[in-house]
Amino acid sequence: MRLVGCWAVVLCGASVLAGAQEHSQHSQHPPNADASIQGKIVALEKLWNQAYKSGDTKALAGLLDDDVILINDDGSVQTKSQFLASVKAPNAQEQQVAPEMLQVHVHGDVAIATGVLRVKGVSKGRVYVRREGFVDTWLLKGATWVCIATNATPITY
Repeated sequence: MRLVGCWAVVLCGASVLAGAQEHSQHSQHPPNADASIQGKIVALEKLWNQAYKSGDTKALAGLLDDDVILINDDGSVQTKSQFLASVKAPNAQEQQVAPEMLQVHVHGDVAIATGVLRVKGVSKGRVYVRREGFVDTWLLKGATWVCIATNATPITY
């Protein structure tokens, strides 16, 4: 009787694992689609950097989900409207926003972009240069990728 019980547990476990694996395979994009999505996200990241540098709030608004969470390199948290207002601020001017490194990992309809940015600019009349690590989370909503969360961390070394 114990042997039959053990086999029942093994068979149930195997069927659960097989079902989970089948679901996982169906919820993922084919490998060539992942490469296409990665390219799309890289293009969106470049567009974000260019729009930020030029103060193009319309382009930025199109990239960000209405409920996006933005965590800045100083730890402050902003809503979409707060972020867009800060981009328009007369005392902040980005002269260069360039990725030094960028990787994109695709998980179904979610893509995670990680990397390092080099930022040069002027704030309150003072020139600055800094490097930031970042994590941007993108979600496919309908046919459009939007950023739903971003986090920047200063690199001090």
